[in-house]
Amino acid sequence: MTSLKAACIQVNSGNDMDANIQAAAALACDARAAGAELVVMPENVSMMEWGRANIVAKAMPEADHKALHSFRELARETGLWLHCGSLAVLLDDGMVANRSFLLSPEGEIAARYDKIHMFDVDLGNGESYRESSTFSPGREAVLADSPWGGIGMSICYDLRFPQLYRSLAKAGADIVVVPAAFTRTTGKAHWHVLLRARAIETGCFVLAPAQCGEHAGGRQTFGHALIVSPWGAILADAGEQPGYVMVSLDLAQVAEARGKVPSLSHDRDFVRPA
Repeated sequence: MTSLKAACIQVNSGNDMDANIQAAAALACDARAAGAELVVMPENVSMMEWGRANIVAKAMPEADHKALHSFRELARETGLWLHCGSLAVLLDDGMVANRSFLLSPEGEIAARYDKIHMFDVDLGNGESYRESSTFSPGREAVLADSPWGGIGMSICYDLRFPQLYRSLAKAGADIVVVPAAFTRTTGKAHWHVLLRARAIETGCFVLAPAQCGEHAGGRQTFGHALIVSPWGAILADAGEQPGYVMVSLDLAQVAEARGKVPSLSHDRDFVRPA
């Protein structure tokens, strides 16, 4: 298939999982009613909790995860390809995986991906994050199959590691997804430019759903869910309020962009500095 109606949803998730699931599902249904074939949800779509103890207490094993069960049923009911952002999945060792799922219209898990890069940062003015104290990093890049070609999976802070996206594009990704809960501080400075850069570098469409507003613990997220073309043009921007954006993607633009600047085939070995 050479065309795709894709939607990114934007939510303000709190620490009530049932309410978060309902809000995300309602937006996905609205997008489906408007013609969407693929809907992508943000990072932490089912829960934006604060603090290790609270996150671990509400995380669930994959087999029993309430949000995953709900979203699988939603995919079946709507006939959507549904990327359910990321969920907090409890692991056997007491750590948590920040895990994405791509669901088929039959509600089957077509692909899963654990966030590789941990957001351990100090942003100043007392704003700091230590994801590695709660989350166990993934080790594998994931390229999902879909009727529209390869979909490269990533989550939020992964965006700052271009080598991941280059590897996905070289493996066959025409689309990359970046579900995120970008902080307001870093979002204002870097969100738009990083997403455009990843699109330009790979010649991929970039779908980046987002969290927005204020959450548990006073955390603030940037919003501005984006859809970016392979040439780096911003095709849709959701602004700062909950909702969704949708674009009809012409996948022929992937080959067109890569034909103009075929940098994916221009790698050269070089000696790295000591």
